[in-house]
Formats: sequence, C-alpha cells, structure tokens
Amino acid sequence: MVDRAVLLTPGAGTDASHPSLLAIERVLAPVPVRRLDFPYRLAGRKAPDRPPRLIAAVEEAAAELAAETGLDPARIVLGGRSMGGRMCSMAVAGGLPALGLVLVAYPLHPPGRPDRLRIEHLPDLAVPCLFVSGTRDPFASPEELTSHVAAIAGPVTLRFLEGKRHDLRGADGEIADLVAAWVRELPESA
Repeated sequence: MVDRAVLLTPGAGTDASHPSLLAIERVLAPVPVRRLDFPYRLAGRKAPDRPPRLIAAVEEAAAELAAETGLDPARIVLGGRSMGGRMCSMAVAGGLPALGLVLVAYPLHPPGRPDRLRIEHLPDLAVPCLFVSGTRDPFASPEELTSHVAAIAGPVTLRFLEGKRHDLRGADGEIADLVAAWVRELPESA
C-alpha cells in the first residue's frame, strides 16, 4: 500500500524534465512521483512568475497528487531544485501540509549577494527537511546553509556534494540516492 508520494519542482531555468528530477523519480519507484512544470514554463516564457503564483501552482499540484493517490495531503513530500524547492518551502511555511521537504541546491541568496537572504519563512517550517547542496554553490556555502537552517523547527538533514556548484552537474545519481533513502526513512502513516 502506498503511504507517501512526492511532488518535484524544477529550478527557474529548467523544467520538469531536468535529469536530476527524472533520476529521483526512477530511484523512488514504486513511490508515486509527480513532476511539476510551473505556469510560466507551460506558457513558453523563461522569466518566472512572482512567488504567489508559483506557490499557488505548488498547492494545486499537491492537492491533485493527494487526490490521485488517495493520500492525506500531509503524506506528500514536496520539494525540488533551487527556486522550485524554495517555493515548496514557502508553501509549507504558509500552511500547506507536507510529510517533508526535499531542497536540492537551495538558493539561500543570489550569487554574490549574501546580504539578500531568503530566509524569512524558515522558522515556520516544522516538517523534516533534506538539503542537498554543493560545497562550491554561490547561492549558499555550506557554512551559510548550516547557520541559517538552524532556524527551522523541524528536523534538518544536510548533505553536501564535494566540489559541486549550484547546477550539481554530474551528480544526478547521487542526488537521487540521497533523496530516495531520506524519503523512505520518513515515518510511516498510522
């Protein structure tokens, strides 16, 4: 019996067919996985919509996945790469139920702008969170990420990929294995 499902979202510059999202879906089988394309991508635009529209897309896709699988919305793991993961975390901080959050290459701040942190919502996260990030990511150094995720109320797991930048190039299999192992370790439904 299926007791969890996963909604995966892409980063700003890509779509739901990103190789790491496909790899995560393959490794998680038979856990149901849905990959979401944001509305701006579906409309053929390159520039992302504003966060409220992106968050609404996450909320809608999570509700659809819960309905498709017959799962309580609190049994859905939400997450994705960079901006997509950030939108999922903002949705959960705003009250969207989730079993956990998978945040791959989380964009803590724009490159070279550590003064422009994107952390206001972190204290409102009370679900388990997995962060997978490169040690050379200009959006969040390991030290910055470790320091700022301490504000999260839920349990946090940090995994750093040595020498990798924000794109985590060449690490799709490793990312998928880390995510799948973490998702499978989340508590079973009662």
